[in-house]
Amino acid sequence: MENVQIKENERIDDLQIKDYRIIQKTDGFCFGIDAVLLSDYARVKKKSKGIDLCSGTGIIPILMEGKYPLAYVEGLEYQEEFAKMAERSVKMNGQEEKVHIVQGDVRNIKTDYERESFDWVTCNPPYMTGEHGLTNPDYAKAIARHELLCSLDDVIREASRCLKSKGKMYMVHRPNRLVDIFDTMRKYHLEPKRMRLVYPYVNKAANMVLIEAVKGGNSQLIVEEPLIVYKTDGTYTDALLKMYE
Repeated sequence: MENVQIKENERIDDLQIKDYRIIQKTDGFCFGIDAVLLSDYARVKKKSKGIDLCSGTGIIPILMEGKYPLAYVEGLEYQEEFAKMAERSVKMNGQEEKVHIVQGDVRNIKTDYERESFDWVTCNPPYMTGEHGLTNPDYAKAIARHELLCSLDDVIREASRCLKSKGKMYMVHRPNRLVDIFDTMRKYHLEPKRMRLVYPYVNKAANMVLIEAVKGGNSQLIVEEPLIVYKTDGTYTDALLKMYE
């Protein structure tokens, strides 16, 4: 582990994989369990090349490199502050050879990257449209949670653009956007192939959905067994704990 600068309003969190850690703001946007779920849901091949869109503090690229023997993974993040924070986390973990953080706009992928550059794409995008939920007064949090600077259409369109033929997109989102997600994926030649609903408790409605789509894939969707996050006593279920092994 390399020593890096930790600012006054930052903290270091243990990711419980390979002794990797991540820098996060004490009073700002922090990664949630959705990032952990997405990195576990992805099935990527050895020596593959991937990109994580809307990367935030770099949690998904850091976890993906920790879980899989990748060639490399890039994390694309719009907000400069988060991109620089992610760079410091990568350096702290000694991951510079395989994890690259780029500050940029998802909507400019067509100018920043060649077509069909990657084997896979991950994305934990903003979940809320202007019509759903109150916009957070903290602008940095609002960008991360609301479709202010990139829409669902932007994310899926650019994911398809940079994916190779038969490349895979992995996304975590909200179940109430499923119709929009599937419709937009097919619009850009991404065929949904796997889906898993995530429930906070066994007696509650699903609040997340994990999706795998294949560029140019055939039409056949597998709905996998549901994932329950918490037991009735509030502790993690065995299925969830396995993701940290």
